[in-house]
Order: sequence, then C-alpha cells, then structure tokens
Amino acid sequence: MLTRTLPCAVALTALVTALALTVTGGGTLGDRPPLYDWYALDTALFALALLLLRRVGDRQVVPVVLAGSLLVAATGLLAPPRTSDDAYRYVWDGRVQAAGISPYAYAPDDPALFRLRDPGLFPDGDGCKAWDEHRTAAGDCIRINRPAVHTIYPPVAEAWFLVAHPFGGGVRGMQVGGALLAVATTGTLLLVGGRSRRAALWGWCPGVTVWAVNDAHVDALGALLMVAGLGCAARRRRGAGGALLGAAVATKLLPALALPGAVSALLARRPTRRDLVLFGSALGTFAAVYLPYVLASGLGVLGYLPGYLREEGYEQGHLERFGLLRVVLPDRWAPWAAALALAAVVLWVLRRGDPDRPWRGAFLVTGTALLLVAPSYPWYGLLLVALVALDGRWEWLAVPAAGQVLYLEGGEDAQRAAYGAALVCVLVVPLLRWAARAVLVRAASRSASRARPQMTKV
Repeated sequence: MLTRTLPCAVALTALVTALALTVTGGGTLGDRPPLYDWYALDTALFALALLLLRRVGDRQVVPVVLAGSLLVAATGLLAPPRTSDDAYRYVWDGRVQAAGISPYAYAPDDPALFRLRDPGLFPDGDGCKAWDEHRTAAGDCIRINRPAVHTIYPPVAEAWFLVAHPFGGGVRGMQVGGALLAVATTGTLLLVGGRSRRAALWGWCPGVTVWAVNDAHVDALGALLMVAGLGCAARRRRGAGGALLGAAVATKLLPALALPGAVSALLARRPTRRDLVLFGSALGTFAAVYLPYVLASGLGVLGYLPGYLREEGYEQGHLERFGLLRVVLPDRWAPWAAALALAAVVLWVLRRGDPDRPWRGAFLVTGTALLLVAPSYPWYGLLLVALVALDGRWEWLAVPAAGQVLYLEGGEDAQRAAYGAALVCVLVVPLLRWAARAVLVRAASRSASRARPQMTKV
C-alpha cells in the first residue's frame, strides 16, 4: 500500500510547497509577472497529484484527500491577501455590524463611521501607494475598494462577516474562516460523493488556496452550502436541501444557478409535494434571512448591486461581458442570446436531468452561465470547482482558469482567447473520452471473440 500511496504523497508535497512559495513570494496584483509562472507550476503539480491519486488504495483515499485539503488550505494563511482586497470590505462590514449598525446604512468613507476606523483598514503614513490601498474623496487612505458605495453582499454573507469579527477582527480571521470552509467542503464532497477521489478536484485545487483562503472570498461559503443542499436533495431530504440552497443564494446570489439541478427532470413528470417543499424551503429561507435587514434598511439592502451590474458591463451599451458571443453576434444581441442559451440549458435540465444526481444539472447550468458571461473574477468559479468535484468532468476546470487569465491580463482579446480555449476544452475532451471508450469496447469485444470456443467441423 505504501508504494502505491508514496508517489501521490510526494507530488502532493511538491504542490503544497509550490503553493506556499506562490502565496509568500509569487507576486501580487501590483506585481503580476511572477504569478504566471507560479500558477502554471501549481496547475501542473495539481494535475500530477490527481493522476497519482488514482493509484492510491480505496481505504487510503479519504485520509489522503483530507490531509491534502488541509495542507492546501493552510498555505493560503501564510501571507495577507495578494490578489484581491475584497476581504477588507468583509472585515469592515463585520465591524460595523458588531457596533450595532446595519452594514447597508453607510458607505465606508462616511464620517458617521469615523469612530470605527483603525490603521488596519485606514493606513496612514505609508504614502498610500500599495496595490491594495485607495484614496477616499476626502483624501484618506483606505484598503476597502469602492469606499464611497454601500456594501453589495447579501445577508448570509453579512452574517458570516459578523461571526468572523470576534476572531481577530482583521483579514487573518477571514482567511482562517476561508480555510475552515475549504476543508469542510472537501469533507462534504466526500460524504455526498460516496468517498470518491473526485473530492480532490476541490480539496487540492490551487484556486482554493488563492481564492477561498488567501483572498478569503465569501464564495467559498456559498459553495459549501450549495454542495450540502444538493446532497440533501439527492437523498430526498427536500426541506433541508431547499433551506441550504436558499442560504447559499443569500450568500452570493450565484448559487441560484444550482436550483434547476435540485429539481432535475421536473418537467418530465408531475410535480410532487417534495418539489414544492424544496422550492418553498429555499424561498422561505432566502426571505427569512433578508427580513431583518429589510426592516433595518429598506431597499438599501440592495446596496451597490445595481451599480455593480452597470460597472461590470451587464447592461446594454456597456458590454464588457459575453466575449465569445460578441465574436459572432452584434453587441446589442449578446445579452439576449446569452439569456436564451441559458434558458435552453435550464429547460433541458428540467426535462432530462437526473434527480438522483442533482449536481449534474447544477453543474451544466453553472458552467454554461460562466462561459456565456465570461467574467473576469476567477473566484466566481469556486462554485463550478465544487460541482466538478461532484460530477468528475475535470475539463470544466478550464472555465475558472480562463477567469484567472482574464483577471491578470484584462482586455477583450484576453477574454476571447481564454474563454475560447476553455470552450474548446469542454467540447473536445468529452469527444476524446468517448472515442477512447469506443476503442476499449471494440478491443474487449475482439478479445472475447478470440477467447470463444470455435465449432469443430465433422
């Protein structure tokens, strides 16, 4: 058993070492060139470790996957955030709530919250020249991006920021929380997926180190709740599954893409009481967590969401998304074509999906949406990484990888090249997989034919 496990352990050790060097000295958003080489090395070692995991005995799979997940997550704690400053907003929102104030009531640079400032979020005396430092309209230095706008995050995310606040009150607490979420998601994937090796697709993914732990994106919480919700739905525990999925949507909204998968094949049969329970539970949970904030802030709970959608190019006349569609369609048609294509995929899942494996439909809808929209934020792909770990179609990891390339490079050319390569990957790899299986079937058929006893002529 040791000879079968040792090569994987060596590759995993090399991966963890490379990730540690990436996090501690592999560049930052303000010094991007070193990141390219380190990310390429991390990806290669990740792929090698996954290949060698196939040789590990079944009894050793769970401890090896969990140990690797713990180490991969821990490397993200070795340095402050290096490629995103979102965690500083999380810390601020947690601090504001701990002071008894609605996070949707004031923008960070509002003088009404002056008493909550500290040097960690409002540095002074360093020239305000670091990549993660910005100037407010009043000239103050701040580490929170978009300091003049209200928060954008939904209530469950805000609750998570408040829970993390007592544990240090800084980004380190958010990073530790991200590490716990990452490892908990690996454990949940092992439970839902039948102790499968596929859980390593999440647990050992370099993106988990960077996006979920070091940068501490709250998308990791949405991924955990989504996986747990789909697992409950697969076991016909529709009430619990709906509540978890509703909480996931109230974390980052994107997990709403998983809802069609949770009721796969709904249009191919008569809706049951369980279907209604799942929908009702999801909607009820979503409404219940929003209610306290609505009572406190009214429509202010929308925060910067409308402005964010305009800023990120999701409206007519301001198109920075839909890069692949805009290659073949006029700009004004791209949003409508994306909506139509996504609706077709949702309809297919509702008619032909597998209710025993709801993550397959969730995975198809989520992956298609990311390909159509082509976002520049790779951490949006954390949801897809978790779904890939359930379904096993590793080629779709090219989609969040495309987001990472676009995030570093920027520009329409990079968007089309990165997501175009991802599209080729998700289309070609299944064809190669099908062809390989066909060859194996024909070879097995020929072998069986040769082994069959021949009739003797009399």
